[in-house]
Amino acid sequence: MRGSEFHDLRVFEAICRLGSFARAARELAVSPSAVSQTLRQLEERLGVQLLNRTTRSVAPTDAGARLYAQLRPALSS
Repeated sequence: MRGSEFHDLRVFEAICRLGSFARAARELAVSPSAVSQTLRQLEERLGVQLLNRTTRSVAPTDAGARLYAQLRPALSS
């Protein structure tokens, strides 16, 4: 896995864990717009929507929940 792909998965994991693009951005020390763009590119590359977004919340789709469940143990170390 290339470093940029790993970074994209870390961004996705942080969004899911923290429940917010802004909180993920703060934790990762990047802008919220960079987090949003990274997630959008990951979704395009995978060809599936990973998160349902509203103005007040963010929640994983079924595909996103499956990916998060697989990533969580690997990224928690």
